[in-house]
Amino acid sequence: MTCARPASSWPAERFDPKKVKEPLMQKSRIVSTAIVALIGAIIGSFSMMLFASTHFAGIAGPGNTPPQVYAAPITAGGSDQQRIVSAVRRVAPSVVALNVTVNGQQVVPLDPFAQFFGQQGPQQVQRYRARASGSGFVYARNGDGSGLIVTNAHVVRPPTGGTVSGIQVVFRSGQRVTGHLFADSIGADLAVIKVDGVKDMPPPIEIADSSKLEAGQFAIAIGEPFELKESVSLGVVSGFNRDETIGSEAGGAIDFKGLLQTSAPINPGNSGGPLIDTDGRLIGVNQSTANPGTAQGIGFAIPSNTVREQVAMLQKSPGTHQGTNQGFIGVALATVTPALSVQLNYHGKGVAVTQVVSGSAADQAGLQPGDVVVRANGQDITSDAQLRKVIEGVKPGQTVNLEVWSSGIKKLVSVKVVERPADVGALVPQQQQPQQQDPNAGP
Repeated sequence: MTCARPASSWPAERFDPKKVKEPLMQKSRIVSTAIVALIGAIIGSFSMMLFASTHFAGIAGPGNTPPQVYAAPITAGGSDQQRIVSAVRRVAPSVVALNVTVNGQQVVPLDPFAQFFGQQGPQQVQRYRARASGSGFVYARNGDGSGLIVTNAHVVRPPTGGTVSGIQVVFRSGQRVTGHLFADSIGADLAVIKVDGVKDMPPPIEIADSSKLEAGQFAIAIGEPFELKESVSLGVVSGFNRDETIGSEAGGAIDFKGLLQTSAPINPGNSGGPLIDTDGRLIGVNQSTANPGTAQGIGFAIPSNTVREQVAMLQKSPGTHQGTNQGFIGVALATVTPALSVQLNYHGKGVAVTQVVSGSAADQAGLQPGDVVVRANGQDITSDAQLRKVIEGVKPGQTVNLEVWSSGIKKLVSVKVVERPADVGALVPQQQQPQQQDPNAGP
């Protein structure tokens, strides 16, 4: 059995203190160097983060407002919420509130209790003054402080019996200027308002191509209803090419076609404001919301491509336009049936005139209820739909030639066609509407 020897008995060459101390010092140097390198890396990373936050934060991002004149594009990074907030902050300065003053007349009963007892008491005409509110946005600007504001036509059009006496444009900065109606299209529901003397006019909103929109992408509705700053609602693009009949300020209805459907709620007073994407670009103009009693979460907007086209036309042609581009002469029609031929004492094919709107082109040309149109511009006429198509296809300002049977006499009537009003119902008093046909549907 071998026994371990005491340490003192090891030979001198097996235990050299210098050789033991030298490796320990080398290890100490390596550890110190690693610690210094690690601390340097941490300090360098922190410095780079600090430099980036102080030098690049002003370009874009949810916590920064881009410069008004040279606005940098919104970056693709960040969460959906950050992009939405950034888009709203970018566009908000260009959204305005519109205060519209309306003067008009209304008939009021002298005895308000008489109507409760089925009586028609004495009445009087009273003047009234009212205010309406809507939204709009900067569409174009010049270096002299003038520019164009776009909104809905119904925002700046008065109800029946009233006239707009003033339009006040309120910017986000609090600046208030007088706006002047430059042009509007009733059928397209768009209006252009001219402003002058605006200090530091905000930049126009960039316009996107609405033909490239996809169902499900975010849609942000912004408005300034009753001067409430940045009324924002969020939804998605949910439909395209929607046709909608919307009640007009004149008490009738207007058929709108090709609307953009969105789930973003369009609150009262938001009409005329921009509908934007998450890049802060215009994809539509907020117009209306579906009847909340029958549908929830359905709003309608005028697509940005339609806005671009219509505003370009309005800039070239100031004034009020119907926006229908259809011929109109002011008649209600009915296809001649065996029963109707007996009433008219007319035996043959054709289309009967059942009503003529007073003062219309047909009235001025001498057409009367009971006349029967047998030919139009050389075509034999056998149905009211056929005659309506012929008249609507004639350009406003041109003439439609009608061969008419009138009380047993054939005659030629030339009618100068006008543009079909967007709201025909406003032209025909209720008591004059015939029972057989609705004149609102007539040409």
